[in-house]
Amino acid sequence: MPGSISKSTSTFIFGMRCSALIACSLALGANAFVPSLTPRPMLITKPIPALVSPSQSKITALSNSALSMSATTSEDKPAEQSDFFKMYLKTASTVTNLFPIWTVLSTIWALKRPADFAWFTTEYFTAGLAALMLSMGITLAPSDFIRVGKRPNAVIIQFLLCYAMMPLLALALGIFFRLDPALLAGMVLVGSINGGQASNLCTYIAKGNVALSVLMTTATTLGAIFMTPVLCKSILGTVVPVDAAGIAISTIQVVLAPIAIGMTTNKFFPKFVKAILPFAPLVGIFSTCLLVASAVAQVSEPILNAGLKLQFPVLLLHLLGGLIGYILPQMVGFGEVASRTMAIETSMKSSAFGFLLAKLHFGQYAARVPSAVSVVWMALTGSILAVIWRYIPVPPPDSFDRSLVEKYPPFSLTRFIGRFKFWKKKE
Repeated sequence: MPGSISKSTSTFIFGMRCSALIACSLALGANAFVPSLTPRPMLITKPIPALVSPSQSKITALSNSALSMSATTSEDKPAEQSDFFKMYLKTASTVTNLFPIWTVLSTIWALKRPADFAWFTTEYFTAGLAALMLSMGITLAPSDFIRVGKRPNAVIIQFLLCYAMMPLLALALGIFFRLDPALLAGMVLVGSINGGQASNLCTYIAKGNVALSVLMTTATTLGAIFMTPVLCKSILGTVVPVDAAGIAISTIQVVLAPIAIGMTTNKFFPKFVKAILPFAPLVGIFSTCLLVASAVAQVSEPILNAGLKLQFPVLLLHLLGGLIGYILPQMVGFGEVASRTMAIETSMKSSAFGFLLAKLHFGQYAARVPSAVSVVWMALTGSILAVIWRYIPVPPPDSFDRSLVEKYPPFSLTRFIGRFKFWKKKE
C-alpha cells in the first residue's frame, strides 16, 4: 500500500508540474466548447451560425469576447483583427465538430504504429488528464453548484444512472460474455467511472441542454472521488485485488485538485482566463487525440488479439447505457431535450481516466484493455448518436419539459419537511 501511494504521489507531482506549464496554452481546449453557465457580456455582432447553441455555447461567447478585445486593443486595424478571429473561430468549430474522425484516425495510427507513442509515458498521461480536469474547473464558479442544489432532479437521476446502472450493466455483460477476471475487472472499471468531457460537445451537436450536460459531468466527476473506489472494491473485491485507497488518492489528485485550481484561477484571474480561452479549441482536440492514441498504443496487441469477444461487450455497454439513459428519463417525465442530454451523459464515460486507474492500481495487464477499447467506442457511439439527433427535430414539449422549466419548484427544506404528516399537529 505505501509503495503504491508513493508511486501515485510522485506521478502526480510530475504530472502537475507538466500541467502547470502546458495547461494554459495546451490543454484547456477540451472544454472550450462547454457553455458558460452564466451569460457573459458580449459585443453586439452577427454570430457565427456554426457556433450558436440554444444554451449560449461558450464558443459563441469566446468569439464575441475575442472580437471585443480586437476592437478595443487594435484601433488602427480593427477590421483585420476581426476577420482573423472570425476565420480562426470558424476553423476551430469545424475541426471540433469533426473530432470523431480525428479519434478514428488516431486509433488506426496507434494500432498500426504503437511505437510512435512510446514517449507518452504514464507521467505525461497523468499530466494530460489533470490538465483536462483543470479545463473543466476553469469554466466553473460556486454559483454553478448552488444551481444544482436548487434543481437537482435531473442531476440526481443521471448520477444514479452513472454509478448504479452502468457498473451493474458492465458486470452483467462481462459475466454473460464470460470474460476473463482481468477483462471483467476492466469492464466494471469502465462502468464505474465518471462521465466524459466530450459529452458536452456531443450534447451541443444533438441539440440537447448543454448547460445541464456540464452540471451532470461536473457532478459525476466530483462523485468519482468516492464512488469509483467504493464500487470497484465492492464489486471486484472477490474477483481481483483492488487498491481502493490508491484509486481514491489518484482520483483526488487527478480530478479534485485540478478542478479546485481551475475554479480558483477563474475567480481571481478572470482576465487571464478570458485571454487564453479563444486559442484553446484546436489545441484541445490535439491533446485529446493524443490521450486516445497513447491508451490504444499501450495495449494494441491485446486489442487486436481479443477481437469481437471484447469489442462487442464494450460496444454494448455504451449502446445499452445510452438507450436506458434516454428511455428512463422520459418514463419519469423529462422532455426530449433533457432525455437526449442524459442519454449522452450516461453513454459517454471518461475512459482515459479509467485506463490510468487500471494502469496504476490493477496488477493485471489485461485490465487496461477494456478502457482502451472504450475510448474508441465511446467517442464513436456518442458522436454518431449526436449527429443522428441533430437532424431529428425536437418536438414541442407537452405541459412541461424539465430541460426548460422544472416540473417542481426549487428545493425548499421547510416545504420538504412539511410533507411528512407526523410533523403536523394533530387536530
